[in-house]
Amino acid sequence: SDHMENIYGYLMKYTNLVTGWQYRFFVLNNDAGLLEYFVNEQSRHLKPRGTLQLAGAVISPSDEDSHTFTVNAASGEQYKLRATDAKERQHWVSRLQICTQHHTEAIGKNNPPLKSRSFSLASQGSANSPGVQRRPSQNAVSFFSVGHHRLPTGKRVPIMQPDHLVDVREMMSQAEGQQRDLIRSIECLPVSGHLTSLDQDLLMLKATSMATMNCLNDCFHILQLQHASQQKGSLPPGTTISWLEPKISLANHFKNGAAQNFPAEINKPASVREEQSVAEPCQLTREPEEINPDEELEDICDDKEDDLGAVEEQRSVILHLLSQLKLGMDLTRVVLPTFILEKRSLLEMYADFMSHPDLFVAITNGTTPEERMIRFVEYYLTSFHEGRKGAIAKKPYNPIIGETFHCSWRMPKSDVATDAGSNFSAHSPSEQVTLSKDLEGQTELDYYTVKFVAEQVSHHPPVSGFYAECVERKMCVNAHVWTKSKFLGMSIGVTMVGEGLLSLLEHGEEYTFSLPCAYARSILTVPWVELGGKVNINCAKTGYSASINFHTKPFYGGKLHRVTGEVKQNTTNTVVCRVQGEWNSMLEFTYSNGETKYVDLTKLSVTRKRVRPLEKQGPFESRRLWQHVTESLRDGDIDKATEHKRALEERQRNEERLRAETETPWCTKYFLKEGDGWVYYKPLWKTVSAAQTQQMDTN
Repeated sequence: SDHMENIYGYLMKYTNLVTGWQYRFFVLNNDAGLLEYFVNEQSRHLKPRGTLQLAGAVISPSDEDSHTFTVNAASGEQYKLRATDAKERQHWVSRLQICTQHHTEAIGKNNPPLKSRSFSLASQGSANSPGVQRRPSQNAVSFFSVGHHRLPTGKRVPIMQPDHLVDVREMMSQAEGQQRDLIRSIECLPVSGHLTSLDQDLLMLKATSMATMNCLNDCFHILQLQHASQQKGSLPPGTTISWLEPKISLANHFKNGAAQNFPAEINKPASVREEQSVAEPCQLTREPEEINPDEELEDICDDKEDDLGAVEEQRSVILHLLSQLKLGMDLTRVVLPTFILEKRSLLEMYADFMSHPDLFVAITNGTTPEERMIRFVEYYLTSFHEGRKGAIAKKPYNPIIGETFHCSWRMPKSDVATDAGSNFSAHSPSEQVTLSKDLEGQTELDYYTVKFVAEQVSHHPPVSGFYAECVERKMCVNAHVWTKSKFLGMSIGVTMVGEGLLSLLEHGEEYTFSLPCAYARSILTVPWVELGGKVNINCAKTGYSASINFHTKPFYGGKLHRVTGEVKQNTTNTVVCRVQGEWNSMLEFTYSNGETKYVDLTKLSVTRKRVRPLEKQGPFESRRLWQHVTESLRDGDIDKATEHKRALEERQRNEERLRAETETPWCTKYFLKEGDGWVYYKPLWKTVSAAQTQQMDTN
C-alpha cells in the first residue's frame, strides 16, 4: 500500500515530571510493525533507545491541544508524543493507525480460530494460580499467541473436552474472587490522606478490572456455545454468536437506562404510567401562557452537585460505555447513564446563568456606550460561575421537545448600580437572601422584576430558546442554543451553537453575543467542567466590541479556568478595558484611565429565582415534568430514576413517530422560527414599539 511506507523524523517525547519533554528521532518500521526511537538521527545505526510493538496498540490524538498524541501498546507501555504542528501530528497518527491495523489483523489471520485452540494454558495452572504469568520481555505478538498451538496440516483438531471448560470456569471464579478483594481493599481506604479511595490510578484499576472480568465472562459464554455446537453438530443456519450483557451480576451497577427490561405495565409505579399516558403535546393547549410573577415563590431548592455519589460506584459502567464510543462521535443520540445526571433540566441551567439580575439590569444604567459595553462584559463573565451547580461535572436533563421553564427575579432598586465603577453589590449571599425575603412587603415601585422563559423548540437537532426581560428598564435578551456534544477520549466536548441578542431599548442598542464551548474532563475519575473557545460581543450602532478567550488548561503547567479579554472601539481600534483571571473565582478589570477592579465571584451576591409551585405548573414545565426523576435521584434510587427517565424518553419517541406518520408539524409555544434562529413570540422591542406607535396616534 502507498500508505505503508516507513516514515521517520523528530518528535518530542514526554519522559517524566523531572526531565519533561525531549526531542527524539522516531522511525516507523511498517514491515516489522515497530515504532522505534533514537537519541538523534546520527545514532540511528545504533540500538534503539526504545521500541513499541504496534500490533494491538491504540493511537489516540490528545484533546488537550492540536500537537500531542499517545501510543498505547498492548504490553501496557505508553509513549506520549508531540509533533511540531497539527498537520504533522495527523501525518504520524494516520500512518501509525494504518500500520497498527495491518499488524493486528495479521495476528488474527495467522492464528487458528477459536475451535482449534487448545486450553493447555488453563490445564497447566495450579489450584491457586491462573497458570503462566507473562514475562516483561514478551512482545505483543507472543502475548496474543499464548496458549495457541499450530497443528500439522491434515491432522484432525480434537474436540474441546468438558474438563477444559471446567478448569477455565474454576480459574475465572478465582479471578473473580481476587477482583472482589481488590475492589473491597480500594473502597476500604480512607477518603483523605496520602493514599485514598479516590486516587485516580486506583479508580482506573477498579474500573478496568471490572470491565476485564465482564469481557472474560462474555468470552467464556461464547466458548460454551461453541462447545455445545461441536457436540450437537453445527449451529442452525442464520444463528449468530454475539456479545452479551456481562455475566457478573450487574443489577446494582449497570443502570444506564438503555439495556434494561422493565416490569410489565401493571407493575410500573402510577407516576410512570402517568408519564406515558400524557396526551400528544399538540393536542394540549399550545397557546402561550402569561405567567403571573405574583404566583411565583422564592426557590428553596439547593441541589449542589459536590458529591460523587453513584458516579464513584459506577466506574465500570462508564468504562463499558466509553469502549463503545469513537473519537469525535456525536453523542446527541447516545443514552447516557442516569447516575451522571444533575437534578435539573438544561432549560433551568440557562436560567441559572441569570442569577445576578442586578448586574444585568445595571447594564442599561451606563451613561456612555463605552460604559454599557463594559458593564455587559462584566455581567457576561460573572454569569457562568453560578450556572454550574458545584464542582462535580454532571449533565442536566436533556429537555423533552415542548418542555418549558418559567421563573423570575426581584431585586431592590437600591441594589442596582447607577454610576460607573459600582456595578458589583457588596452584599454577601446570606445577606442577599434576607433582602429578597424583605421584598415581599415592599411595593411594586421599590424593586425591579426580571422575567425568564425557555422552551425546547427542536429535538433533532436539540435546540433551546430562552428569553428574559425587565419591562421597567426596557431591556431584554433573546437567545437560541443548539448543543452539539462529541466524545473526545477522556473528556466530552459540548459546542454551544447559536447566538444571543441583548436589546437596550432606552438607547436603541443591540448587542450580539455567542457562548463558549464546555468540556467535561476526567470522566473516569472526578469529572470537572472546563470552558474553552473564543466568543465575541458586538454592538453595531456604537462600534464597540469585545473579544473574550476562555483558555483550556495546557498539557503541562498553566492555570485552570483562565479567561482573558478586551473591549475596544472599532473605529479607532482603541482598547478601553482589559480583563483577566478565572471565570469561576477571581476576575481583574483594568480600564483605560488606569483604574483596576477585582471581582471575587465566590463572594458575589446571588439572587434566588422565583418559581411557581409544582401544583400550579403545566405538565410540560421542567420541574413538574422531571419531578419523579429528581425525587428518585435525591433519594439515591438510581433504578427508579432510570425507569422514570426511560418512560419520558419513550413517550417522546412515540410522539415523534406519530407526527412523522401523520405528517403533523411540531407546534412551538413561545418561540417562532426566523431565518436560522428562534425569537420569542412577544419580545419587548415589539411591545414597546407598538405602544409608542399607539401613543403617537393618540397625540
